[in-house]
Formats: sequence, structure tokens, C-alpha cells
Amino acid sequence: MGVEGGIRCVKYLLFFFNFIFWLCGLALIVVGVLVQVALHKSLSISDATASAIPIILIVVGVVIFFIAFCGCCGAWKENYCMVTTFAVLLLLIILVEIGVAIAGYIFRGHIKGEVREGLNQLIAKYNTTDEIKQTVDKMQEDLKCCGANNSSDWLYFGADRKTVPDSCCVNISKGCGVGELNDDLKVHVQGCHTAVEESLMKNLMWIVIAAVVIAIIQIMGIVFSCMLMKAIRSGYEVM
Repeated sequence: MGVEGGIRCVKYLLFFFNFIFWLCGLALIVVGVLVQVALHKSLSISDATASAIPIILIVVGVVIFFIAFCGCCGAWKENYCMVTTFAVLLLLIILVEIGVAIAGYIFRGHIKGEVREGLNQLIAKYNTTDEIKQTVDKMQEDLKCCGANNSSDWLYFGADRKTVPDSCCVNISKGCGVGELNDDLKVHVQGCHTAVEESLMKNLMWIVIAAVVIAIIQIMGIVFSCMLMKAIRSGYEVM
């Protein structure tokens, strides 16, 4: 009876784990979409290489979404084949996530370069469309920055070569950027590239914590699956 009670507990834990796992898959999809939008819409990055990591995150999230369903059904029905499939697929997912982490570390310099290039393109196209203008203005207002590298990127914005967009101003008002290119008391002189990097660093710790939590949950899922597989194969009654 002790073994049956323990295995029954594992069965329900595995079922609960898959619900959490399902949420993890949904989270990866959302994060992947947000990163993709940030890189390509806000920063206008056209290099396909920059899409690799967010696309992989979305794909992994979708796969996890369906794997969790397989795990739930296998645990509830005590189906050895489904639980085994779930464990194997989960292990593959962990390996893919490790690969993504390594790729992100290796190509971190390339991604930074793409961000800088994207920002430079936005500055150059500032007056071409209202969408780009609004994107740049909102970025400069939110991050309290000016230009891609510094406020001097707006040297040719005005005919006097001393004017910046109003969104660069410390206290934003109509016409506040006229003639204030290098006045650090009235406009932000720090470039948005530095501001973007600082913003990412502030959120890096939360990303690391989330990755560790997801990894622990996934490892627990494999352990529970193996325990349930052993019980089913040994012929224990777990109902």
C-alpha cells in the first residue's frame, strides 16, 4: 500500500507539473514574440541572424505547449508509451534550451552590433514616416536618451546643426530641442544604444532566475516521469 500511495502521489505531481510546464511554454512564446517585435519593429533590424534566438524561443514554446498535453494524458491514463515519449521529448527540449543559451552567449556581440545598426537606421529615417518618428520619440522619452550613440547623431536634424527632436529634452515641450544639441542641462546627451544595454542588464537577473526555475521544473518532470514509468512497467496499481 505504501508503494501504491507514493506512486499515486507521483502521478498527481506529474499532472500538476505539466500544468506548470504548459505555462512555461506559453511564457516562452510570449517572450519570443516580444523579443522579435522589439528587434524588428522598434529597432528595424533586417539581418535574419538576429531573428534566430526569438524564433527558436517561439518554436520551443509551441513544442512545450503540446508536450505538456502529452504528459498530462500519459500521467492521467497511466500510459507507459505516452509517459516515455513525454520524458524523451522533455529531455530534448532541455538540450535545445542549453543550445540556445550557448548561442546567445556566443553571438551576444553580434546582437549588440545589430541593435546599434538598427538604431542608426532609425535615426537616419526619422523624417521618412510617422511610424518611425513616433517609435524614435517614444524610445527617447522612455529611456531618457538621445540619438543612437549620443545627441551628436542629430547634427544634421536642423538647418542650424544645433537642434535635436523635442523627445531628447529633459523637460519636453514644443520647440525645446531647438539649438540645444550639446546642452546636457536641457537635453539627454547619452545615446539610446547605451540606454538599451543598461535596460537589458537590469532585467538580466530576472531572466536568469526564470531560466533556472524552468530548468528545475523540467528536471523534476523527467524524474517524476521515470518513477511513473518504472511503476507502470512493474505492474503496480496506481489508481
